[in-house]
Amino acid sequence: MKKLETDFYLRPDVVQVAKDLLGKILVTNFGNNLTAVMITETEAYAGATDRASHAYGNKYTARTAPMFKNGGIAYVYLCYGIHHLFNVVTNTEGIPHAVLIRAGQPLEGLELMLKRRNKLSLTPQLTNGPGSLSAALGITTKANASNLRNNSIWIAEHLNIKTTDITASPRVGIDYAGADAKLPYRFRIKNNLFIGK
Repeated sequence: MKKLETDFYLRPDVVQVAKDLLGKILVTNFGNNLTAVMITETEAYAGATDRASHAYGNKYTARTAPMFKNGGIAYVYLCYGIHHLFNVVTNTEGIPHAVLIRAGQPLEGLELMLKRRNKLSLTPQLTNGPGSLSAALGITTKANASNLRNNSIWIAEHLNIKTTDITASPRVGIDYAGADAKLPYRFRIKNNLFIGK
């Protein structure tokens, strides 16, 4: 599986990068345990100008610091003190763009994913939400700021999804973002079972 080049992440259009991540493979290899999913759902966060972004208004804190680095690293944060949410940092240093990986279709390491999620069999609920996805892949905040070309967590080439096979809709759980909550920045592979509701 050929890892995505850093240039893929450095592009200025976070919305396009979010679409282009659909169909790619997110791989983790922690303690020699390989798991992989095809990315089926993403959300774009446009940094300083996006009220839904942690970095809105160029807010720089210990938590948001990875978002201000060059694209091609992970931004992993804890949501509600429970869920580890995995984001891909995009654009160049100083522009805090990121793409939340919301869901994926299991490809490798299914038994380990089931064990991590305490599930008995494969259903879409295994990996069809951002917290569930991270849990299945073993991603925690320990992976925060990791380079996505290293050997523990990376994204690989796979399918290029046609625009006609992508649905766009508003992001979820961001009512606080006012008008920005209505932006169609949530992208899903049409008719894939492994996507959120």
